[in-house]
Amino acid sequence: MNYKYFPHTQEDLKAMMEKAGVKDLDGLYAQIPDSIRFKGDYQLPLEMSELEVRDTFEKLASQNRQLTCFAGYGVYDHYTPSVIPSLLQRSEFLTSYTPYQAEISQGTLHYIFEYQSMMAELTGMDISNASMYDGTTACAEAMMMAVAAGKKVNKVLVSEGLNPKTRKVLDTYALHQDIELVTIPLKDGVTDLSSANFDGVAGVIVQQPNVYGIVEDFTGFAEACHEHKALFIMDSVAADLAVLKTPGEWGADIAVGDGQSLGIPMLFGGPYVGYMCCTEKLIRKMPGRIVGMTKDNRGSSESNDELAQALPSRDGGRPEVSRDQRAFVLTLQAREQHIRRQKATSNICSNQSLMALFVTIYLSLMGKQGVKEAAELSYAGAHYLYDKLVETGKYHLVYNQPFFNEFYVKYDGDVDALQKRFVDAGFLGGVKLADGILFAVTEKRTKEEIDNLVKIAAL
Repeated sequence: MNYKYFPHTQEDLKAMMEKAGVKDLDGLYAQIPDSIRFKGDYQLPLEMSELEVRDTFEKLASQNRQLTCFAGYGVYDHYTPSVIPSLLQRSEFLTSYTPYQAEISQGTLHYIFEYQSMMAELTGMDISNASMYDGTTACAEAMMMAVAAGKKVNKVLVSEGLNPKTRKVLDTYALHQDIELVTIPLKDGVTDLSSANFDGVAGVIVQQPNVYGIVEDFTGFAEACHEHKALFIMDSVAADLAVLKTPGEWGADIAVGDGQSLGIPMLFGGPYVGYMCCTEKLIRKMPGRIVGMTKDNRGSSESNDELAQALPSRDGGRPEVSRDQRAFVLTLQAREQHIRRQKATSNICSNQSLMALFVTIYLSLMGKQGVKEAAELSYAGAHYLYDKLVETGKYHLVYNQPFFNEFYVKYDGDVDALQKRFVDAGFLGGVKLADGILFAVTEKRTKEEIDNLVKIAAL
């Protein structure tokens, strides 16, 4: 069958199939088991007018239930100021791409620079890039960065407190990079440094707060890593760093995580934005790109002065030409990403600059005090919910450790039945784990919502 917008001719298809060793296009899918092949008709409507298309999607969207969210596990229901979507949908932002040509990409480079500055301050680190897709892949890039910075060592220690979703991504990356991952077990819910063997280790990865919401004490971790010439990597929920001790204060070499908690809606799983910050000595091992600020020589040459004389000003007089005007540039971008991929530290060539802009606007609107207050409200709400659940006599903290806005409790009953009651009542009541439920609270949750959840939880 010929398709109007497909460029391949029948001769092209025949040549490709011969090269692939199949007789026809169906042969490309011969390995797919017949049992999982879809054999029905696609429920695709005929052509529609714009009004009909809008109506169709509104009906589809209405089938989604809007639940009050008390679940986290790496994705959190934080408040999004309404101005952010309005600004993000401007065409110069929404349709822009990687700013290869700095001279015509000053706006994009400017907000990426501001994003980097804010993330470096939030994490307490020297340098930030703006090229990570999400928190899980940012952590995987940090793992490879540690191995690249090491001296003929390929082992990375990973705390058992790291989110299993992130660990699975690490496993996938490590499999094809000849990296050995070794788990550091938890003891009473926190990373047991005393059980770690640092022989041949390039880096150590921990999470703060960890997967159970516990705020860990990482005293001595950086020293132990550096004593064995290994890098200390911290994976953190970005919003929590407004209150918690920063990776920089813990002595981390690399700080990574997801920026979703900085106002990005849950969005059915994405898009999000990962962040990566590091110490200055590791700047050339960092993947992606770094935007810097400099000054141009505008107005400093005779040609520019002549041009200025030729251009009229608003009042008809000679305009003033600014000298040493601020300009933004791609300060660092590893060429190997483009011309020698097999030798590159990373092959990230695009970026998440639209979502970085999202975070930049959010942090600008909220300010230091606003981000801190949101984190404090989340903390207070989580501890209020925990206290009320304990009062029912049916919930017990699995690990007696300090927590921030997420906590892990064991329920004396049927967890599946409990969560069904939550959903029936309009709540997304935590995440079921092996021995109980992981609850999360953000600044969006009101006292009334928490009290109503507890009423269902006490039944």
